[in-house]
Amino acid sequence: MSNTRLTLFFTNIFQLLDSKIQNYSINFPIKILLLLLGFFIATVLATVFGQTGDWDVLVAGILVAMIEILGNKMYSKKYISKKQVFDISFLSLIGINYIKIGLIFGLFVDAFKLGS
Repeated sequence: MSNTRLTLFFTNIFQLLDSKIQNYSINFPIKILLLLLGFFIATVLATVFGQTGDWDVLVAGILVAMIEILGNKMYSKKYISKKQVFDISFLSLIGINYIKIGLIFGLFVDAFKLGS
């Protein structure tokens, strides 16, 4: 195959996509497990505390505060500047962030279930 600009362009695009896919596939099963754990926690919280109706506002306030504090920690300059692959505190923050994403998604889906 000749090395035209078009073939070089597509070769570079495919190499970039391959490197991105391999980068995201690291610990993929653990990430999915943490997302599902967050989804399960959201379902449990909505079911248990939603039965009485008295605790809804308090639990929602605690969850929003927890999500905001975690987001502040996750995206602060301290952690962004020293993203090291083997830093235990950063890896645990990433894991908790995946649980947080699952929690938000679970509450979002539960709100749609209640609305229909």
